[in-house]
Amino acid sequence: MLDLHRDRLLRAAIYWNWQAAIDLLSGDAGLEALSQMARVYLATAKTTPKRLRVMIDSLGTVSFAQFDTPLMPLNNLFPQCLPSPASTPTHHEPCASPRFTLVVDTCHTDRSEFTHYKTTVRDVYNDARQRVGIQQADLKEVLIINTKDQTVIEGSLTTPYFWRRGQWVTPPVSGFYSQQNGCGGQDGTSRRWALQRNLAVEQSVPISSLVDGEECWISNGVSGFRRATLSLTTSPEANATRT
Repeated sequence: MLDLHRDRLLRAAIYWNWQAAIDLLSGDAGLEALSQMARVYLATAKTTPKRLRVMIDSLGTVSFAQFDTPLMPLNNLFPQCLPSPASTPTHHEPCASPRFTLVVDTCHTDRSEFTHYKTTVRDVYNDARQRVGIQQADLKEVLIINTKDQTVIEGSLTTPYFWRRGQWVTPPVSGFYSQQNGCGGQDGTSRRWALQRNLAVEQSVPISSLVDGEECWISNGVSGFRRATLSLTTSPEANATRT
């Protein structure tokens, strides 16, 4: 998925007009250069699973950081489908366990460049996790809610998927930052991968449509796709009426 990660970096560089970064990342040559730098950085890494963080600044300087990460089945990283709620996954489908608990942030968030683009400015997400008491090792995720229209933006670390009218849906995202279009969230790599393969479709998800106990999926480029159960017990602003 390095090509999808590169696209995210390039879109942000274009928005902030970081010309040196744009020149470095653009086209097939940019993707190959990034891939080569990553291979060199990981050349001395141990053969255990690693999470690789790729960063670029306004001068076009690329830096990396690596972190240990749990081993994930390939079916969770690159699923061919997402099982419907209450179904039992086959051995060709992503594992349903361990299951995450998905909660709703107790405060709402204004969309901005920093909710749309992947950056190191993460106060919105860190604050949301702190408000609902998420610790680093917890199997728990929090939904970020748009102040303006009371719809789901995304998760603090993941893209969420909700079962609506017989299909999985995920909040819509505009190609570039907009105050009017989309939900205001990020076009994550696993999200793009799912949409390209018709695992889900884009659809606005009002907070009023959330149902306590409903089964969901969440995804990111590190852990792939994980099953989650929505809990509204600490979210009094959400009700149990689905539209």
